[in-house]
Amino acid sequence: MFYRLQNLYTFVVLNVKKYQIMKKVIKNTKKGILMVAMLAASLSFAKEGTPFFSIKNESERTSLTLSLVKKGNLLSIKDDNGMILYKELIQTTGIYTKGFDLTALPNGDYIFELDSDIEIKTIPFTVESNNVVFKKDMEKSIFKPVARVQGNLVFVSQLTLNDEPLKIDIYFEGSNNSELMLTETIKDTKCIERVYRLTGLKTGDYKLVFTTSGREFTKIINN
Repeated sequence: MFYRLQNLYTFVVLNVKKYQIMKKVIKNTKKGILMVAMLAASLSFAKEGTPFFSIKNESERTSLTLSLVKKGNLLSIKDDNGMILYKELIQTTGIYTKGFDLTALPNGDYIFELDSDIEIKTIPFTVESNNVVFKKDMEKSIFKPVARVQGNLVFVSQLTLNDEPLKIDIYFEGSNNSELMLTETIKDTKCIERVYRLTGLKTGDYKLVFTTSGREFTKIINN
């Protein structure tokens, strides 16, 4: 539960890294936001197995097997424009297997996408003259930013295997509009770790918007 905030505009940003503590103070006169970056103990990611894809491609049938899935994970087939052609909520935790007739698709590039709690995994394939070719060397995982609220602290962490930058915007959600309170972009690291302490802000809800790898994720903080 996020504690109620007071009406003093103070925003403290704690950046955490083991064995070192470094403080850097930047005052934002427009918003009255105080940002303090600190390096201290490391944050850990959720310990979950990442889904594993197994493909068996037959003449008119592709058998897809996913291991370590969870009930509620979303499986989709998308074209190269991002249009969803098929989607299904996984109903059972464990192993998922299903056959697809992909030869009926028009010629072009497509992806299977599995959207789980902390990761989006994609495997691309091409359809050409009723032939389906999977590009396993182009499989990609995008780890979502994880935001966890503990008391008046918001812990943010993300694993970025390809050093993709992460842009974080924090908004105050008013009755008629959103007010940007803080924005920052984190680059050149595979392990992003932040702790945001909201103290003395306006009473109300806040929205965290994360932008990375061409995707946007949001987290609403209620108080």
